[in-house]
Amino acid sequence: MQIYKLTNACSVAAQIQPSDVEALKQSGYGTVVCNRPDGEDFGQPTAASIAAECADHGVAFHRLPISNSGITAEMVQEFQKILAESSGPVLAYCRSGQRSSVLWQYSGTL
Repeated sequence: MQIYKLTNACSVAAQIQPSDVEALKQSGYGTVVCNRPDGEDFGQPTAASIAAECADHGVAFHRLPISNSGITAEMVQEFQKILAESSGPVLAYCRSGQRSSVLWQYSGTL
């Protein structure tokens, strides 16, 4: 799992696996944000499977899937709220990390 640190408060990554959550918790992440719609690729873990692992490890989980329709102002506001309220650094993920990075960039401009 390759993690790209954007700031001390936020990092992004490509698709994570349920088995990655324990390592994320041990690395200090307090929140995971899924920016990927379920079913985008064959064999992709569901958001629910990641959420279940997060719950088991005391990591907050949020789902803000970014589809072909793009990022909305409401998504940006929700991401800002998640960043502000997280008990530790946030890891946002999607297929490659790009959509998550763009959402983070927008969250600083609204």
